[in-house]
Amino acid sequence: MTLAGISLSYLRVRNMGALLNVVVLALAVAAITLLVLTAEQLEERTYLDARGIDAVVSAQGSALQIVLASVYHLDAPGGTMPWPAAQAIAARPGVKKAIPIAVADHYDGFRIVGTTHDYLTHYHARLRAGELWRAPLEVVIGSEVALRTPLRVGSTFVPAHAERVAAHDERQYRVAGVLWPTGSVVDRLILTDLASVWSFHPPPEPDSVLITEPAPDDTRTITALLVQFDTPVAGAALLREINSRGDLQAASPIIETARLFGLTVMGMRVLRGFSLILVIAAGLSLFIGLYSVLNERRYDLAIMRALGASPAQLMALLLFEGVLLTAIGAAVGLLLGHALTSLLGYALRFEQVSITGWIWSNNELWIVAGALVVGVLAALLPAWRAHDTDIAQVLARG
Repeated sequence: MTLAGISLSYLRVRNMGALLNVVVLALAVAAITLLVLTAEQLEERTYLDARGIDAVVSAQGSALQIVLASVYHLDAPGGTMPWPAAQAIAARPGVKKAIPIAVADHYDGFRIVGTTHDYLTHYHARLRAGELWRAPLEVVIGSEVALRTPLRVGSTFVPAHAERVAAHDERQYRVAGVLWPTGSVVDRLILTDLASVWSFHPPPEPDSVLITEPAPDDTRTITALLVQFDTPVAGAALLREINSRGDLQAASPIIETARLFGLTVMGMRVLRGFSLILVIAAGLSLFIGLYSVLNERRYDLAIMRALGASPAQLMALLLFEGVLLTAIGAAVGLLLGHALTSLLGYALRFEQVSITGWIWSNNELWIVAGALVVGVLAALLPAWRAHDTDIAQVLARG
């Protein structure tokens, strides 16, 4: 019988102890895998959604809320800005690109956003079916919207207010096209033109008492303006000018995102520390199990030495058992970590956060390597003691 066969026979005999070691290590690996996959996907999504946007201009308020509401669509807009003001900023020297967005109602939890075709071009969105909107009340839906709702090309629907109170019933949107997945915020949006949003939310009519007063030239509003500058110098100057006006505010997605991650980094560190504690506990459990089994198997190991097994073979036997248990625990932990990540993504499916367990991260190789190192270290001392087994002394004791 080979050393591997002998190890497997011993593990079958003491299956409860082996199962406990595997479970503890699997939980530790699963927790670390969940953290790694979630953090990487959130970071990648954050980069993709904010790529190429140097500033977001909107009404005065919280800079973080402006970015969350206008770039990532994770918060409610804090206000609106006049459409003429947005046009004036877009025409300023130093502005390379300016994309208006008007956050309107929603359908089945997915936001309806009025914008221009430049928004799709910015995120490299391509049509999978149908065509882009060409007429009022036509929309293009992202891939996740198409996946999670019954909407298809030609479908019609009525939007509901963000507070989910009542639906408009006098007009309906029509789906003109469906987009391929982009990996960005576009996948979770229903996009249309600005005029369609304004038709559902027209500016208020002037009071009849003031009917003789001159009406404003343009009372239309948008939620925000996504701006890209020609140069950093031009951008810095325009940001200072906008923020000094008092009625508008320009926020940097990079700065606000870094601030947001700074608020969550402590929680991530706590979870990572807890996972490391689980790994250490798994290593100690494995060490105690192998060490206690070594005392039970001293006579068997001495018999093996008497039958011709070398000290190195006995040491390899214990090391093999430690590495085998660790490998099984790591494999189970990876599968469990991916399953938990998928469950987390399913739980957050209506929170505009897209997370999946159906991906592979290169950092998982480091997780497996770390688990194997823990297994080797845990088995090292018991294996060395097996190497130094005194045949005559053990056999004399019986």
